[in-house]
Amino acid sequence: MADGKPRLAFIGFGEAGQAIAAGLHEAGAAQLNAWDILFPQPAGNKLRRAADASGVRCAVSAADAVQQAELIISAVTAASSGEAAESVKAHLRGNPFFLDINSVSPGRKQDTAKMLAAAARYIDLAVLAPIHPARHRTPMLIAGPDSKAVAPMLAGLGMRTSIAGAEIGAAAAIKMVRSVMIKGIEALTLECFLAAARAGVIDEVAASMRNNYPGLDWAQIVPYNLERMAIHGERRAAEMEEVAETLRELRVEPLMTNATVKRQREMGEIGQQQTVRSVLDKDRAAMLGAISAAARDRH
Repeated sequence: MADGKPRLAFIGFGEAGQAIAAGLHEAGAAQLNAWDILFPQPAGNKLRRAADASGVRCAVSAADAVQQAELIISAVTAASSGEAAESVKAHLRGNPFFLDINSVSPGRKQDTAKMLAAAARYIDLAVLAPIHPARHRTPMLIAGPDSKAVAPMLAGLGMRTSIAGAEIGAAAAIKMVRSVMIKGIEALTLECFLAAARAGVIDEVAASMRNNYPGLDWAQIVPYNLERMAIHGERRAAEMEEVAETLRELRVEPLMTNATVKRQREMGEIGQQQTVRSVLDKDRAAMLGAISAAARDRH
């Protein structure tokens, strides 16, 4: 450790990795390395600039990133979580902590923990709120037999973690199961208010919903949910596929979750269109108008 702070490595440097690294750098973490498979490609230019701005050294490989690391944060796409762990397994030294922040099923996390059993102390970590604006201080759950050992280290970095349990998968289970509701409501928001827009009754539907949910401000909820889906829909669809797998592990048929996957993915694709991107900071009527037109063009 340097000045009592652990040497950190990030495997995957997308939104979550960038936000956590930037927060940790401002909090005084001095040794930060990162590796992302996009770094060598033109598409990685933006990621490398973000690393430079956050005091993070861009490694030349996954092996290079984890050299001497005491704390490794895996923040890749859901589908790549096992591959990311495999890429560093042979290069880990000193029994570091491996924090798996990826949104995958409890079973997937347990499989990854078994893979790394002889190389690292695996921590099941789940993020419970949007990563911005709190960044590394976003509320998180940790689970696994080494959770109590890593908790003081994370607290020393200013991270807000609570222990979900001693078994790997305990944090993931909470994250995955709550996503049925969180991301499902997003998908329902799109379906409900897209229909309302085409029927010309956006304000009337929003007003009537206050009768059932008086504590919710639909004027804020609708544009927020639409923006999240437009920007992150494809990633959220992949996460919801892991939610579906979690439900199957629990012997619950993922009927609603499978539908949410489709809505999230569709909105993620629509959200890439410039006509939609250009109105994401506008009101719900403008957003729904652009989304409606883009959706029509798809069919």
